[in-house]
Amino acid sequence: MLRAQGRAPDREAGQAAAATRRIAALLAVAGGALAAIATLGPRVLDIRDLGWLLHGTLGPDPVSYLLAWTYFAASPWSWPPGLNPGYGLELSSALFYADALPLLAFAAKALRPLLDIPQYWGPWLALSAALQAGFAWRLLGLAVADPVARALGAVLFAWQPMLLNRMGGHFALAAQWALLWALWLCLRDPPRRQTLHWAACLGTVAMLNAYILAMGAGLWAADWLARLLRARGEGGIGAGRLAVQAAVVPAVAAAALWAAGFFTIAGRLVPVGPGYAETQLDLTAPFDAVEWGRLLPALPGLRHWEHGGSYLGAGTLLLLAVAAGLLGRGRPRAALRRHAVLVAALAAMLAFAVSHRVAVAGHVVVLFELPEPARPLADLLRASERFFWPLAYAAIFAAIALVAGRLPRRSARLLLAAVLALQIADIEAGMARVRALVAAAPPATAERLADPFWEEAARRYLRVRAVPAGNFGPHWEEIARFAARHGLPTDAVYLARVDPDAVAALNARVLGDLAAGRWEGGTLYVLRDAATWTLVAARADPTRDLLAIVDGVSVFAPGWHAP
Repeated sequence: MLRAQGRAPDREAGQAAAATRRIAALLAVAGGALAAIATLGPRVLDIRDLGWLLHGTLGPDPVSYLLAWTYFAASPWSWPPGLNPGYGLELSSALFYADALPLLAFAAKALRPLLDIPQYWGPWLALSAALQAGFAWRLLGLAVADPVARALGAVLFAWQPMLLNRMGGHFALAAQWALLWALWLCLRDPPRRQTLHWAACLGTVAMLNAYILAMGAGLWAADWLARLLRARGEGGIGAGRLAVQAAVVPAVAAAALWAAGFFTIAGRLVPVGPGYAETQLDLTAPFDAVEWGRLLPALPGLRHWEHGGSYLGAGTLLLLAVAAGLLGRGRPRAALRRHAVLVAALAAMLAFAVSHRVAVAGHVVVLFELPEPARPLADLLRASERFFWPLAYAAIFAAIALVAGRLPRRSARLLLAAVLALQIADIEAGMARVRALVAAAPPATAERLADPFWEEAARRYLRVRAVPAGNFGPHWEEIARFAARHGLPTDAVYLARVDPDAVAALNARVLGDLAAGRWEGGTLYVLRDAATWTLVAARADPTRDLLAIVDGVSVFAPGWHAP
């Protein structure tokens, strides 16, 4: 009887502690979602508001995402499901290469019989920030017992320029929560269902973003190797499971890539814009408050299109400084030795981010020349500054763990609360900039091609070709918007990667047909240069065909005047 009475208060205390943890976790997730809403404004949650995507204040990328989704939503299901033949035609016809978040596109398309979803990017960004805090909560649970400190730390992970900067246009890169998921898998011990977790992690992110997948794959490889070395040291215990994992995880990731349409391009992949080592990490970037910080000064540094996205924020920098001071009181070498493979992987990703062209305060020192065979591979992940993120998140985790583990509970809570408040006050400058860009967009945008010709052309023709074809070519946006609105397939597109050989082959065929006076049936041509205009003008029949400039766009409409 006495023993039963003694157990009752313990059970009640355990239930109260569990309830406290649940509430803290929910508050952390809500605090994460709030970071996205505070950055973008609540209008992005309206799935019918397309203006902020189409207006152009956030750049051309959101326009391309929406156009790719528009085509995909209206097309029948295909095999693999990520094929999107209307947007790109012969150039690249898959969701993966439009950065249109294939996983969400699949879900939204499946729901269309019940619910029409004109745009899912706003909810996605809020969900990503919530997941960022949620996975941070899970990660911090490995080292932080106090639920209040754990929640404050989890929210700090979401209020990071590394994440929020991506909400200004590169929406798929908001999947940084997958890096926290991967770090949790690397650090937890003992691992339970590790193969299943890694397959889920990499399989999910394979249908979201190639950069996050590459980083996650690097973390998986580090975890697998570390556990293999540990298994050998323990007489081979667990080696069999690791052998299975080595087959299953890559297979699941490859299957997810196949579903998203990654393998639809069989030739070379060439990105838009600069190549590898041209958007590298400047070593001052984590401290450079340019565009994002209000409390710290901007520092000299590279000003390529990735700049500002690696700033850690005044609050995080203060946290790291305090943690560095606390580090001297302990013995970190044992932890570093235990996770030596992970540390090596993080260092390797940092080296890739810095590249062979080391930049410090904007000054570049070339250490060596990249071997020519390696350049095409490196160019696939050309925006290498992003590979700083895994190390940055690992450092933030370690700093919070040190603070929570070595300071009194009340002191740790107060410090983390002050760090979070300082972080928000500092990065509000960058958040306000992004928020203003979204607010500047009207709910509906006017079509740029307003001449009555276009409505008539949409009734007469089956597709729109831009000649010469090319990724991100002249007038791609207005042509693609017109074509998408009327359900006409087009090769006037903006894609993340294209095969230059496919572009060359398409141009050779189409220009050859035009030179021979062979017009593709049901095709409206947009002529992008003077040479093509001259070529067509010499062969068109003015009594049957229309060659004109409409709304600033050169068009050739075969058979326009035919009865």
